[in-house]
Amino acid sequence: MIASISLLATLALSYVTLPDNQPVAPQGVLFRQDVSLDLANRLASSAVEICHAQGRSAVVAVVDRSGNLVALQRDDVVGPHNTAAAQRKAYTALSTKTPTRIIAERARNDPASENLNTLDELLLLGGGVPLIVNGQIIGALGVAGAGGAEADEGCALASINLHLPQD
Repeated sequence: MIASISLLATLALSYVTLPDNQPVAPQGVLFRQDVSLDLANRLASSAVEICHAQGRSAVVAVVDRSGNLVALQRDDVVGPHNTAAAQRKAYTALSTKTPTRIIAERARNDPASENLNTLDELLLLGGGVPLIVNGQIIGALGVAGAGGAEADEGCALASINLHLPQD
């Protein structure tokens, strides 16, 4: 019992807070920022609203920093394949730490990158964008069905610009 209390006291003392309220963990423990359900829902909702303002319909998926689906919103008239596409675009942007439009361009123009098309998990179409806060990727947003890669990415970027600080 005394050893447990001593261990807890040691851990409590080793946990300090920096001046900007950034936690410092005991050695070997990582603290990582991640997209919350609230933020994911706000991003998805505003991306759909932005698409609507342009006369478009879409599916929006938000994944966390581990690639898990956190939020999904699908417009009433969007084809069912777009749901999987939005999630795969978000996953691709997260996994590659790059907007999917750029990855698609690299795969088309760079022989060393063209094999990215062979990875089933990745979808090399524009519309997936990493979510970056304080230099850390906290998740990604994917949009599909808005009428092409450029429109998909435009809705995604506009939503991100509304809800995340720009680094």
